[in-house]
Amino acid sequence: MGLGFIIGVFGVLFLFHAAYSTIQYRGLLKITEEEFSAPPMNVILELLLGFVLCVSAALTVPGNFLSIHPDSEENRIVSLPANLDFMIFNHRAKALPLEIDMKLKH
Repeated sequence: MGLGFIIGVFGVLFLFHAAYSTIQYRGLLKITEEEFSAPPMNVILELLLGFVLCVSAALTVPGNFLSIHPDSEENRIVSLPANLDFMIFNHRAKALPLEIDMKLKH
């Protein structure tokens, strides 16, 4: 487990705690018979902190971005046609007519 994963876990825990705090706050408002207008400021700050931690973890945990250039040697798509097992021509599109003569109705 890397640092990014631990940051993500803390982010999710912050989000769950903010949800639990909001539920508790609404229960307190029902007891005191007040109307719910918005969650307290500490819950909003906790939500923002949890969101930032989760986004930072989501950007760091998956790893490095791969090249999408077709000339790149590490590109997997370039080597795909060499493997004929994945080329399937027997699919639902064969039931469609070859020539489509559809005219727009005015």
